[in-house]
Amino acid sequence: MKVVITTPWVGRYVDMFLDAFPEVEFVSGDTPEEIIAVGADAEVAFGPVDQKLLEGLKGLKWIASASAGVEWMRNAPGLPATDIIVTNTRGAHASTIAEHTFGMLVHLARRFDELSAAQKRHEWIRGAELPFTGLAGLTMGIVGLGNIGRNIASRAKAFEMDVIAVDAHPVDKPDYVSELGLLDGLDSLLERSDVVIVTVPITPETRGMIGARELELLKDTAIFMVVSRGGIVNEPALIETLKSGRLLGAALDVADVEPLPADNPLWDAPRLFITPHCSPTSRQTHANVMNMMQTNLRHFLAGEPLENVVNKSLGY
Repeated sequence: MKVVITTPWVGRYVDMFLDAFPEVEFVSGDTPEEIIAVGADAEVAFGPVDQKLLEGLKGLKWIASASAGVEWMRNAPGLPATDIIVTNTRGAHASTIAEHTFGMLVHLARRFDELSAAQKRHEWIRGAELPFTGLAGLTMGIVGLGNIGRNIASRAKAFEMDVIAVDAHPVDKPDYVSELGLLDGLDSLLERSDVVIVTVPITPETRGMIGARELELLKDTAIFMVVSRGGIVNEPALIETLKSGRLLGAALDVADVEPLPADNPLWDAPRLFITPHCSPTSRQTHANVMNMMQTNLRHFLAGEPLENVVNKSLGY
C-alpha cells in the first residue's frame, strides 16, 4: 500500500512512525508534477490536496490532514463529489491553543506589555498607574464551541469566569458553560461579554462574520481575541475600533494573510497583541498529531472506520 506525502511539513510527523509500517510505501515529491508521478497509484495522501493533485492522484481513497483546519479543500472544488474520505486532527491542538489563549488574555488584562517595558527602563510602576483588570467574575463569550472552544471554556470556569457561547450547530452544553445558543444569538453574546474569543473554522459562512457592526456591539472595556483562522474578523474594522479608543485590548494569533507582511497596519494598531499563529504548537501537540495519524493509518490498513472524519460539504 502506498501513501503520498503532499507537503514537506507533514513529513516530520510521518518520519516518527515510518518503521511501524513496513508494509506501507511512503513517497513524496517537491512539485505537484513529482507528487503525481510518484503517487498516482497511492490510496492515501497525507497533507493538503488541491484540484490538480486530486485529478492526478487517481487512486486516492483517503486524505489525512495533519491540521484541524481543512480550508485547503476550497482549492479542490471537485473533492465533495468524490467518495474520498477526509480526516483531520481536531482535538490534537485544543489544550495548547487554550493555554496560549489564556496567556494572551492574562497578558492584556494584567498589562504585561507595559510592565515588561517598565522593567527594561528599570522603573517601578505602582498598581494605580495602570488600569489592571481581573478575570474572576467577568463574562467570557465564545464563538464556536468545538474542541478548542470547550478547552478554553473549561479553563475560564477555573478562573471563576461566567461562560456563554454560540455555535453554528446544536451541541451539548457542558456544565462549565452557563448559556449555549446558536449563531443567531451572536449579537447578544457580543453585547454581554467582557471577553470574546473566536474559535470558529474559516468557511464561506464565517469569513468576515465579525465586521464593523459586530465590533461596535462590544463593550468599550471588552477584550476581543481570535485564535482559529484569519479572515473571520474584518482586520481594517478592528484597527479602526482600536484607534478610536474602544476595547481594553485585542489579540490575534492568526491573520488573513500569513505570514503577516511587515508593512501591514495590524502591527501598529494600539492595544493589539499579535502572535504568529503559534498557539497550536507544542511538544504535546506534535505527539498528538503523530498518534492520530498513526492510529488512523492502522484503521485504514485493517479496513476499520476512520476517526475525525470531515464533513466535506461543511468544510470541517
